[in-house]
Amino acid sequence: MRTIYVERTLPKMLAVKALQRVWPGVVWSPFSPACVADLPDPPLPGPRGVRLRNRVCGICATDLSLLNVQVDPAIGPAALPGNRLFYLGHEVVSDVVEVGAEASPLAPGQRVVMDGRLTGSTCRTLGIEPPCPFCANDQPNLCEHLGGVIGVGGGFSDGYTADARDVYPVPDDLSDDQAAMIEPMSIAVHAVLRCPPKPGDHVLVVGSGIIGLLTLQAVRAFAPGVHLTALARYPHQAEAARKCGAQEVITGGDLYLQMARVTGGQAYQAPLNRGMLMGGFEVIYDCVGTGSTLSDSLRWARAAGTVVMVGIDLSILRVDLNPIWYAEVNLVGSRTHGSSEFAGKKQHDYAWVIDLQRRHELWVDGLITHRFPLAQYQQAVRTWEQKGRNGAIKIVFDLRPEEDHFSSHPGPSPASP
Repeated sequence: MRTIYVERTLPKMLAVKALQRVWPGVVWSPFSPACVADLPDPPLPGPRGVRLRNRVCGICATDLSLLNVQVDPAIGPAALPGNRLFYLGHEVVSDVVEVGAEASPLAPGQRVVMDGRLTGSTCRTLGIEPPCPFCANDQPNLCEHLGGVIGVGGGFSDGYTADARDVYPVPDDLSDDQAAMIEPMSIAVHAVLRCPPKPGDHVLVVGSGIIGLLTLQAVRAFAPGVHLTALARYPHQAEAARKCGAQEVITGGDLYLQMARVTGGQAYQAPLNRGMLMGGFEVIYDCVGTGSTLSDSLRWARAAGTVVMVGIDLSILRVDLNPIWYAEVNLVGSRTHGSSEFAGKKQHDYAWVIDLQRRHELWVDGLITHRFPLAQYQQAVRTWEQKGRNGAIKIVFDLRPEEDHFSSHPGPSPASP
């Protein structure tokens, strides 16, 4: 098994942080906590274990934050005991090749996607009874007993092992590309359902990378009657944002004046101050999550509006929280996926995604722009890091045998609106 993983080894993390500016390739050196390893095939992790062969895996910003040691060891989650070793790659669709005696109803030959394994073991995989309140409410992403990862390998591997309850079956009518996008789509769905907009609301999506674009799609799916604006950094992102449902796309200039124009609000500026908007957006989804974007989002929200924190900079952030007090703006977190409720119906976020894909309200056409075999992992990472110059939106590893590329699980080819 070839796999790429990152260990939480503080001396190596500090070495990479110190050397990265003068030696970009240090992340692939022996000084790095990242490792590309060829391991013997591990045994199944118990009677509920499964062995999987990977087909397609997307590259996520979280993977590269870990790889490039952009995670500050001082952040809260870094203190938790389960976060010691990270197998990279979680947006992965795989074939089941072996199952343990208690892994039913999974069976060899079945396609699955990774579910909660990225965040570590939970009550359901550890067999804790009674489960914590969040696992009992089908929110394992918030489990109070998070432990280490069960199994070996991840999506940046030719395969991996896992607990059967950490994978989710994929229906045959979805293509491999659609299946590989279930996980990032579920992040967008979970975020939108944390605070669904109301008809007539002005809604802003900050950031038009893949999660921002999928959030635009999810807003359109669940709240078609809103006025939807996107903030994009690059021209190719702006074009994609329009295709994903944004009525307004802002790419630069005086952002406060432009946000006031879109919402009919009033922008105020003062010396030594970035400004303040009165009468802004009812709901903002910040899909970047830096101190700067959060400070702006809180200032662009209408009084009593809501900012949903979808993206995250895994460092200690400097954020102006005054709008939360002054304008009673709500700041809401949205972490990965679990189960969400809408219009009286509650189900796994993956189920929401599959339903929406089948109705062509979430789509992948045109969003996967680059493909690499796993052997070209360094080139794939460089392509992601240069996405502003090369037009990249979603980059995936194609891990299938050559003969499978066009023959297996083609799925439908939904046209984007």
